[in-house]
Amino acid sequence: MIRFENVSKRYADGTTAVDDLSFEVAAGELVTLVGPSGCGKTTTMKMVNRLIEPTSGRIFLDGEDIAAGDPVELRRRIGYVIQQVGLFPHRTVLDNTATVPHLLGVSRKKARARAAELLDLVGLDPSVHGERYPDQLSGGQRQRVGVARALAADPPVLLMDEPFGAVDPVVRERLQSEFLRLQQSVRKTVLFVTHDIEEAVRLGDRIAVYGAGRIEQFDTPATVLGAPSGDYVAEFVGADRGLKRLSVTPIEESDLEQPPVVRLDDALPKELGARWAVVLDADGDLHGWISEEHARGRTGTVREHARRMEAWLPVGASLKHAFATMLQHDAGWIAVIDEESAGRFLGVLTPQSLHEALRRSTAADLRDVPRAEVELETVPGS
Repeated sequence: MIRFENVSKRYADGTTAVDDLSFEVAAGELVTLVGPSGCGKTTTMKMVNRLIEPTSGRIFLDGEDIAAGDPVELRRRIGYVIQQVGLFPHRTVLDNTATVPHLLGVSRKKARARAAELLDLVGLDPSVHGERYPDQLSGGQRQRVGVARALAADPPVLLMDEPFGAVDPVVRERLQSEFLRLQQSVRKTVLFVTHDIEEAVRLGDRIAVYGAGRIEQFDTPATVLGAPSGDYVAEFVGADRGLKRLSVTPIEESDLEQPPVVRLDDALPKELGARWAVVLDADGDLHGWISEEHARGRTGTVREHARRMEAWLPVGASLKHAFATMLQHDAGWIAVIDEESAGRFLGVLTPQSLHEALRRSTAADLRDVPRAEVELETVPGS
């Protein structure tokens, strides 16, 4: 969808903002451009919609050289979201959102109907917010309007320049989650500029880590965190990159341990054979758990003595979420279920198996094999 071929940008004073960039972004892919201030990431983005013209090289959009066409027409085909949002203060939220379709010749009625659909899509009720003005909205709400406006003409490409940088951390995390949900629905080709490696890791299908005008590594978040290409990238992503990698490593069924299991309507066993057991219903769905200490010396059915399961997650949730759930519930393990099969129990994740899953994921990326095929060497003391 987007292709850079040996693109450079040099200014008259001799400054090189971008130096011989060549990379591709596939259709429907979200690529985050991350790096320190002045590294060229925003310049890279602005060359895509020709707000900045390259000194040399070529940029292609859907196979067409963007230099061959009208830059105004090009910009109307590309959604653009910036940190300051840039809403027209004298126009309502609905009219702000309908701006580009109206410029493209869509009738005001149809443009506003499209705007209402998009406001609803980004989580703003058009009947409540549509006739308000930008200064009547919170910072987070204005950012949502900015995203809706960028999507109004249904552009194939979306450029986002630190769009969530001006809001507080709580709102920022909420906006990130909302945007990920939105991207799953609309699947736009997105270039997303940020200086925050955690935001880049959370949002990007792939990450371009910038040095001085050049891309030092261009890969998946898991690979950038697990196998930095050099000292610069390793320093940039931070010494805690192993912890950051937890957020992009999903729980897989091959990571799970299989504890003792009892059924809800079974007679209470005299011994569980372990400190605890998972309790399942007749369909194999997770119900709760029971401890050896609680069961010892008691009679009746498992149902009468089972405890509610608080610490559980669906398969595919991140290891970071798993670790946080363990801490939240002060649990030595969490149950993992298949939500698509109405809660079928799959196994449990312990601190040890979580650590092994992280190691196996890193090794799998380095060897380019499925995680289940990786055999780990024993760590001394484990």
